[in-house]
Amino acid sequence: MHKIALFIFIGLEFSVLQGLYAQPSKASDKQVNALLAKMTLDEKVGQLNQYTGDRAATGPLSKSADKLEEIKKGHVGSMLNVRGAKDTRMVQEVAMQSRLKIPLIFGLDVIHGYRVTFPVPLAEASSWDMEAIELSARTAATEAAASGLHWTFAPMVDIFRDPRWGRVMEGAGEDPYLGSLIAKARVKGFQGKGLGNTDAVMACAKHFAAYGAAIGGRDYNAVDMSDRQLWETYLPPFKAAVDAGVATFMNSFNELNGIPATGNSYLQRNILKGKWNFQGFVVSDWSSIGEMIAHGFVENKYEAARVALTAGNDMDMESRAYTENLVQLVNDGKVPVKLVDDAVRRILRKKFELGLFDDPFRFCDEQREQAVLNSPESKKAARMVAAKSIVLLKNEKQLLPLSKSVKNIAIIGPVAKSKNDMKGAWSVYWDGKDDKDLVSLYDGIKNKVGNDVSLSYAKGCGIKDTSRNGFAEAVAVAQKADVVIMAVGESADMTGESKSKTNIHIPGVQEDLVKAIQATGKPVVVLLMAGRPTIFNWIADNVPAILYTWWLGSEAGNAMADVLFGDYNPAGKLTMSFPRSEGQIPVYYSYKNTGRPVIKEKEILYKSAYTDSPNTPRFAFGYGLSYTTFEYSNLKLSKAAIHNNETLIASFTLTNSGKYKGEEVVQLYLRDMVASVTRPVKELKDFIKISLEPGESKTLSFTIDKEKLSFYNQRMKRTTEPGRFELMIGSASNDIRLNSGFELVD
Repeated sequence: MHKIALFIFIGLEFSVLQGLYAQPSKASDKQVNALLAKMTLDEKVGQLNQYTGDRAATGPLSKSADKLEEIKKGHVGSMLNVRGAKDTRMVQEVAMQSRLKIPLIFGLDVIHGYRVTFPVPLAEASSWDMEAIELSARTAATEAAASGLHWTFAPMVDIFRDPRWGRVMEGAGEDPYLGSLIAKARVKGFQGKGLGNTDAVMACAKHFAAYGAAIGGRDYNAVDMSDRQLWETYLPPFKAAVDAGVATFMNSFNELNGIPATGNSYLQRNILKGKWNFQGFVVSDWSSIGEMIAHGFVENKYEAARVALTAGNDMDMESRAYTENLVQLVNDGKVPVKLVDDAVRRILRKKFELGLFDDPFRFCDEQREQAVLNSPESKKAARMVAAKSIVLLKNEKQLLPLSKSVKNIAIIGPVAKSKNDMKGAWSVYWDGKDDKDLVSLYDGIKNKVGNDVSLSYAKGCGIKDTSRNGFAEAVAVAQKADVVIMAVGESADMTGESKSKTNIHIPGVQEDLVKAIQATGKPVVVLLMAGRPTIFNWIADNVPAILYTWWLGSEAGNAMADVLFGDYNPAGKLTMSFPRSEGQIPVYYSYKNTGRPVIKEKEILYKSAYTDSPNTPRFAFGYGLSYTTFEYSNLKLSKAAIHNNETLIASFTLTNSGKYKGEEVVQLYLRDMVASVTRPVKELKDFIKISLEPGESKTLSFTIDKEKLSFYNQRMKRTTEPGRFELMIGSASNDIRLNSGFELVD
């Protein structure tokens, strides 16, 4: 009876407040200000406070009753790690007992799928397919929104060039141009047709800024770089996210040039909210406000709260610095109330846009949740995106695709039957209930070939094993097979946040297992599963066929089988250079030439070179093979020289010269030969992904304009300079098929 009475009371209150609150996606400053004027300082500070829920067997609510009381008082603006239509409704009902009944925002790290898991983001980036990447985020958003969520802490748009850093699996790779396009696609996918739709969630561009350049590839470490490096390499994807309408930003754990990002006014006030005019709100990373004490930047949480809010950090995730100190800071005259009001306005505006004032429970529909989660359509999408994410690194004598008429297949390796590892790091935890929905490599092949092919299996060794006791069984299984498919790599917990490594070789004795199987003389196909670039030099040199399959998600096994047997012709291209050794790191394609460049690999004395290794990576940015072949020909430039306000058209012919239908990612690189600031040897400026039938040719073209030729000059102003440019078109950064030159004239 008491609970029913409470619901009636809440319903009556909503009918009274209906006229005050905006309809979805139609918030105005007038409406936000009207609500703000009713709020006490404690209630304002509460909107800037985010707590995590404690998921337990008895429900989603915190084990601490204090959190519930704070929600009832209106002293919490957002909760994270509370999910499910039923559970979010329960917590939202508590918020509706507060004086002004301001609804909560529920957030979760929905990084690469929600109930249906997609490939890790670095794998998806390898598809170079913006529609597929947007579909992945769109599917995740639809599922998450149906589960009561309003906000995801994605996409991570950090640029990174150090595979030792565990969080490389969350991003798009080393290139700012490609990273910017992927940032836009993911924001568009998460936010759909706009906030207020019940299949859209707020996206969050993170981590602002330069987190991917952590010194030594060590997570949470300091970052030290020039303004030029920051603006040319690390900021463009964040600007692209702003241009795409991203709702929120998250700052980063790292310091940048001595200033922690959470307390960095240059980043948050000057660039983001000033120069870029970002109208959303900024949330700290987990407890990063309080962590400024450990940085040695502030003495206590009182100072941490002052510095963070003044610098432009709006919401405090889990450090309690704002709730414990911000009211006192205002009363002490240390923080102007107008800064508090600005932060609150930004958060309230998003709640209005989400339609939560119109109906705080509009995302809490259990029937919709049941209908949407784990649908056949979502699984189909996951399988398609997974296949597009696979990169063919090697295929000697056209060993792949495998014939479906093969009679005996041996499947060997420590991840051949793994299911949970297929989800990868930063996947949503489902209490083990989704094991039956995850498809291992073994199961995917079995699904593909049915009973017509004999499958045999041996684990061989564990992922981290030093023991070779299982080798003999694996060799015996291989000897009876017509072809051997080997699954080696990392476990899912080896890459991700707080998983930085100095050694990124394939762990344990797995490479020795491959050697033993290769010695049988049987045809061997190696599938490498990981969340980062790894080092596997012996495999790269000796195994005839190699697929880099990353962690592909719920439909991993089916997607791998689609590629192995040719139902999908792999077209993935690497978005991060693979080193030959850790000593090369960082290694990336857009390097500077220096005054002593290496012209020939054997002539390295007194050159910028290693004495024990080539400078080049093992596998370059943009690299990836196909079962078919492509010929590039007939390059024509519309002009030999252009003025600043003109465009140049580079046209050429692409022909599928092989026997399979296939997709090619045609890449355009430019080099500014002489400039007032030295430029990289090449920079990706455009690409085309196109599918061609065997024997089919198409004329393609790239447009070169002022934007593609511009750079930051010595005064850090975006400009162009007259001079010579080299134009390069190819299949990878190290596989240029066509090149020419042109001039930019005054």
